[in-house]
Amino acid sequence: MRIVEKTGKTVEEAIAAGIQELAVDRKYVQVEIIEEPAKKGLFGLFGTKLAKVRVTYQDDPGQLATEFILSVCKAMGVKAETQVKKDSEHWHINITGPELGILIGRRGDTLDALQYLTNLAVAKQLSERVRIVVDVEGYRIRREDTLIRLAKRLSDKVKRTGVKIVLEPMNPHERRIIHTSLQDDNRISTFSEGDDPNRRVVIAPKRG
Repeated sequence: MRIVEKTGKTVEEAIAAGIQELAVDRKYVQVEIIEEPAKKGLFGLFGTKLAKVRVTYQDDPGQLATEFILSVCKAMGVKAETQVKKDSEHWHINITGPELGILIGRRGDTLDALQYLTNLAVAKQLSERVRIVVDVEGYRIRREDTLIRLAKRLSDKVKRTGVKIVLEPMNPHERRIIHTSLQDDNRISTFSEGDDPNRRVVIAPKRG
């Protein structure tokens, strides 16, 4: 939260000064009028008493994340818009627009990097820790569905052949999806091996 107190010949002039110092949009602030300006005196001139206001900006993690992401997109020459949602634990920022593949990268590598940088940028401006999840056109949801289907298909093959399967390298989030999707299957086991960034999930038959 950031608070400034400003004076001006009129209330609106004082508010404008506060907004300018905070460098935020008018719709994101709360204004408290501390003192009204003096009424016009003789010959219609203003009195000597200025208006005084307190302008408060409550940091909005979703707004901070959006501003950072759009600045990155602009620097990359990418036209984009954002949609913000919040649940009990995360702020979700979904980026939409034409030709956004460059923001996803190979297997989501670029998207993961953008999410990491966004969390760092927001954390520097807040007094509390928040979790920002960045997505592009619902890519993460589609990727999760793909991984779940892959896990089920490969687990069936392992059960049929009795031979373990080693998957391609995945980041921690994607490995967790594989493990979680198969954790209730009592005929197989899953574990990870190797070191990041080449750490892989192994699906193996469970020995009796």
